[in-house]
Amino acid sequence: MNILNIANNIARLRHDKKITQEELAEFIGVTKASVSKWENNQSMPDITILPQLATFFDVTIDELIGYTPQLSKEQIQNLYQRFGKDFTERPFDEVMNETQAYVKRYYTCYPFLLQICILWLNHYTMAETEEKRTDICLRLEKLCQHIKENCKNVRIYGNVILIQSLVYFQIGRIQEIVDELEEFSASNKYGTQSAILLAQAYALLGNKEKADGCSQINMYETIMNLLASAACHLMIHTDDLSVCEETISRIERVAEVYKVSELNPNSLLAFEHQASICYLAHGEKQKALEHIDKYVAYLSCLFSATDLQLHGDTYFNKIEDWFDDELDNGTHAPQNRKIVLEDAKRTLDVPPFTVLDGNPEFEKIKRKLKELK
Repeated sequence: MNILNIANNIARLRHDKKITQEELAEFIGVTKASVSKWENNQSMPDITILPQLATFFDVTIDELIGYTPQLSKEQIQNLYQRFGKDFTERPFDEVMNETQAYVKRYYTCYPFLLQICILWLNHYTMAETEEKRTDICLRLEKLCQHIKENCKNVRIYGNVILIQSLVYFQIGRIQEIVDELEEFSASNKYGTQSAILLAQAYALLGNKEKADGCSQINMYETIMNLLASAACHLMIHTDDLSVCEETISRIERVAEVYKVSELNPNSLLAFEHQASICYLAHGEKQKALEHIDKYVAYLSCLFSATDLQLHGDTYFNKIEDWFDDELDNGTHAPQNRKIVLEDAKRTLDVPPFTVLDGNPEFEKIKRKLKELK
């Protein structure tokens, strides 16, 4: 992709003004040959001439050279999808270098930088060496810091806080996670209450459509956060089977009531995976197998679709508009389908699941997992 498009722009602007190369050259104080070279991309105007050219054509210097510091939402989505695909098809270092070039070009386009942070976080493990993976994490941490220090958008700031904390987790800087999230959680503790109040305000103003959408979004986010929190709760209490089973029982009822397996099966993967680990920790192999089977079933449901996309249902019938409007990546999943599937296929080949190797039921489940496409 060409960074600048000054040659075409000068030619187009000159034609719009209906003047010759010679007339433009005379006004700027250069030769006709110089203008010809500019328009044929054989050379570029001296930097000291750019203000004079921009003034003559009544455009900004950015417009003159074809530089756009901000990207549209559609452009951001397209770039994210392209880079995600490129990571699976092109040499990793080549794609990484291209994304870094885009970061430098759009260093103040914070919605785009946020998506680059998500992109790097989802793909850095593909780097060949531990040294390269660590280097990407450090670059990612630095980019997050840049966004935090300069971006005024509260939503982007909040997302970057979480991404930076995940990076700290990967590089073992655990205390910094505590320092970062304790402060952020304290400042963000009224988020849910604000959403409820906003829905009530819309209703009182007679805007039922807005009130309904706001309420649906809040419920959806609450359910997704509950499922993620439950998986974490299981991890914390792995050594206490009674707590684990009570958690599993309650969450299964919530998932059934809200039809989460159809709405967003991806949100149940971490929960089922952790539930099986809890049962294995207590020697409950049959119960562990039941949850492993559910884990693979949800993966199968997820990959039965032609594309990994977020969606609503007949109850949550307003949230797809929210996905499109509020999420920079829209309804598209943040990770490439091929990468998600490859990662999933490795999940049962590591401890503690290796204690089930040779078990006929476990081997059957693993075959189903390997067959997913």
